[in-house]
Amino acid sequence: MTSPPAISLHDRLSPSRKWTIIVLLSAGMINAYVDRANISVVITLEDFISTFGLTDISRGALNSAFFWTYAFLQVPAGWIVDRYGVKFPYAVSYFFWGLFSAATGLTQAFWQILALRLLLGAGEAIVTPASLKWIRFHCAEKERGLAVGVYMAGTKIGPALGVPLTALLIESYDWRTMFFIVGLGGLLLLIPWQLLVPRDRGDRETASGSEPQAPDVPFGRVLKSPALWGIVIGTFSYNYFSYFCMTWLPAYLVERRGLSLQSMGLYTMAGFGGMAAMAIFAGWFADRLIAQGHDPITIRKAFTIAGLVLASTEVFGALSDSQSVSLFFAVFSLTGLGVMTANFWALTQTLIPGRAIGRIVGVQNFAANLAGIVSPIVTGWLKQVTGAYDAPMKAIWVVLVIGVCSYLFLVRRRYAPMAGPPARG
Repeated sequence: MTSPPAISLHDRLSPSRKWTIIVLLSAGMINAYVDRANISVVITLEDFISTFGLTDISRGALNSAFFWTYAFLQVPAGWIVDRYGVKFPYAVSYFFWGLFSAATGLTQAFWQILALRLLLGAGEAIVTPASLKWIRFHCAEKERGLAVGVYMAGTKIGPALGVPLTALLIESYDWRTMFFIVGLGGLLLLIPWQLLVPRDRGDRETASGSEPQAPDVPFGRVLKSPALWGIVIGTFSYNYFSYFCMTWLPAYLVERRGLSLQSMGLYTMAGFGGMAAMAIFAGWFADRLIAQGHDPITIRKAFTIAGLVLASTEVFGALSDSQSVSLFFAVFSLTGLGVMTANFWALTQTLIPGRAIGRIVGVQNFAANLAGIVSPIVTGWLKQVTGAYDAPMKAIWVVLVIGVCSYLFLVRRRYAPMAGPPARG
């Protein structure tokens, strides 16, 4: 029996509908990151700390718990969207993660909060493989940087809005009510999702009809590629800093720099807001250069390395006794990291083609969220052992430098996996 022909959903979507769905994917990430970031504000509250008997190490564990399930479910989630498509798995997952977030307001013991953070991570595991697969199959190379930039801006707008929103809701009500409002309110996004996103089947899709279909590459060969491992290391480095800012930056600004809850929220919003704007701009600018005939791999790799270098300036503020210098570099370094945001994800899709893109994104996002496990725990441990934030900030700088080296020496065209028999020599 002949298998059904592959289809290209690209041909059925108008440009306005396509970009509306991309904005909707970004909105989903905003909600997801609000749900991730709100705990970082809650653990700065004295009554919360005393109620649950938290230490710096247990605060780090609580910040990290979400990523334990989220990271390790990335490849299975990628397989699900490769097999069953994007629309239905995304909607089911979205519904449950909203409920898990809201239920945090009912907790009475530390283990209950920990369990719900684990469940929240499981619920959100589908979001990045699904979203980036949708973009891969609906956007041509010359527009993919902007598309990924708009989508990934949600990962920065979420903390930028989530931290001050969480602080506002806590001050207006309490932390329990905050979880109810944020968790249940986010479910409203399911209405436009169901109305706008067409039904799909992952195993019957082809890439955007605006470009030749990329050759398929066996997934096992991808896993053996030095280029993939360079991407994995660089992705870990990017997210080690990003997740420090999401989980510990509020506490750092309050405890080390003496800011009020409201001022902390504003500076956090400025850093992540700048990162979001830079992600969109850098993605768009890279697309323009590629459209003019420049090599996509060279351009996206250059933007990626530049973002890591700019982010490494965080160490100047961290080691300064000047309040103004420290706050400037807290915002500048995070904004600079945005130069990398769209381009390192788009680079993966350019360098490693194939229909198993959901699983490939799953591997990369596993590395991203392994950093979400490690960064909060290592930060909490270093702070408790040394009694200060200097050591955690120096550790960030080392990790960022390793990321620069991985993209310089491993992420190269000649190391990318190719379709067909392996090349000799």
